[in-house]
Amino acid sequence: MNIIGETIRLISIQRVLGRYALDDVLFRSPSAWPLRLAFKFSPDRLLSRETRALPRAVRVHRALEDLGPIFVKLGQTLSTRRDLLPDDIADELAKLQDRVTPFDSQQARELIEAALGESVQQAFASFDSQPLASASIAQVHAATLKNGREVIVKVLRPDMEKIIRRDIGLMYHVARLAEKYWPDGRRLRPVEVVAEFEKTIFDELDLVREGANAVQLRRNFQDSKLLYVPEIFWDYTRKNVLVMERISGVQVSNIDALKKANVNMLALAERGVEVFFTQVFRDNFFHADMHPGNIFIDIEDPENPKYIAVDFGIVGSLTDGDRRYLAENLVAFFHRDYARVARLHVETGWVPPDTRVEDFEAAIRTVCEPIFEKPLAEISFGLVLIRLFQTARRFDMQVQPQLVLLEKTMLHIEGLGRVLYPELDLWKTAKPQIERWLSEQVGHRAMAKRLRDEVPGWGEVLPELPRLVHSVLKQQQEVGGVQRAQMQKLVDNTSQSQVSRSSLLAFGAGVAVIAAVLLSGFAQLAGETMPSSAMMLGAFGALIWLVLLIRSK
Repeated sequence: MNIIGETIRLISIQRVLGRYALDDVLFRSPSAWPLRLAFKFSPDRLLSRETRALPRAVRVHRALEDLGPIFVKLGQTLSTRRDLLPDDIADELAKLQDRVTPFDSQQARELIEAALGESVQQAFASFDSQPLASASIAQVHAATLKNGREVIVKVLRPDMEKIIRRDIGLMYHVARLAEKYWPDGRRLRPVEVVAEFEKTIFDELDLVREGANAVQLRRNFQDSKLLYVPEIFWDYTRKNVLVMERISGVQVSNIDALKKANVNMLALAERGVEVFFTQVFRDNFFHADMHPGNIFIDIEDPENPKYIAVDFGIVGSLTDGDRRYLAENLVAFFHRDYARVARLHVETGWVPPDTRVEDFEAAIRTVCEPIFEKPLAEISFGLVLIRLFQTARRFDMQVQPQLVLLEKTMLHIEGLGRVLYPELDLWKTAKPQIERWLSEQVGHRAMAKRLRDEVPGWGEVLPELPRLVHSVLKQQQEVGGVQRAQMQKLVDNTSQSQVSRSSLLAFGAGVAVIAAVLLSGFAQLAGETMPSSAMMLGAFGALIWLVLLIRSK
């Protein structure tokens, strides 16, 4: 990194922090007096009388905007970490908008041409130099392919990687200072937050990765009546250029336009919740940046509105354990079974095994009972998760990044649903999906699914089974022969009984395995239904095993 450029940028950050008197927020520790002294007599600090009168959350918001688009992105990420931030700052940072002045259109054309290896005129039938939208990472232009398909061309801003690396390096400097001198620094772990932000933003710099995310989501919702995902044109997509089908729809935040089109707002809100939980529980692959700017509505059929998603730079997935944890916790929460919630945290290792479950249960009850005093339709999923994470942190729970993405997405979806239809009962909408998924994990559906999953493997093993049984029997016979030759007095008492026992057990095992394979084969053919003939075969195999085992003793 250029030392002069880094120094200049660091000075500019110091000036902005001084302008908004954020030294009062960051450096309140007694040991930070040299830093406070340096800020106290800076010109920007002395001239900040008006800004010092503003609430601290507003000062943080404005400082991030003044520092530029990368810091705005950081603020947006921070707004989702309500397990870390005070509520006033988290609420204010949620208002940050990623609106950035477009960069030069000629430069955009040159970047696209360099990526594609041909001129814009050769690649497209038409190309609009005026950008449709511009954000901190990229901007978007409208174009038409040679075959007449209307598309959008997304191109990364020039030198983004270098700019991001510079600013993230400086963020780490500020985070380390805050961690050392900020009273809440160790608890809020700013260095860890910057590291999390670094990974997220660098993922967004690879537009091939974004295209792959879009293709996966499109496949998951192929022919769906709930969500449409635009097509990606791979022949025109590179690491810094993405070409995608252009969609038409009403932006979800344009409530007036939706109502004017007589859109069924209740159906729209319920479908939004269904789309989210389908992504999380059915597909384990969810769009994790579903703010209103990335969601449009197809209003062709107002009674059956359909969501359209764009911008797939950030997606999330959970482990099976995380999903089970989430589902069971939500169900337990809404039944006010706090003991179950506490036990789940210990069982899944989210809190240390020596945690006193009774103490944890009492802490959760204290936080959640005020929430559940509200009508069910007013209870916030997002608020429940936030309070859970905040409480669990006091018991040394380490919040996983994938759950932070989930929390962020849930807050977006929940807020959107309540804007579209304020009386929406989120629990009523989500509960059937959560309980259905849980039944598929632990009930008869789960057993049938596991049997279906095992059938291909057993298909490979089954043809070898007779040969393996024969090999075992032959080996036992050979061993028995040697023993008879060497230990004549023990032949009847030892060797032969071992041969007989092993042979019978091997045969019984073969019968039992064949019965299990046939049973799972029937399960695969019949879905969840297990035919009586398959059940009888399994029972017959088990009976043979038991008889042979008794006779072998």
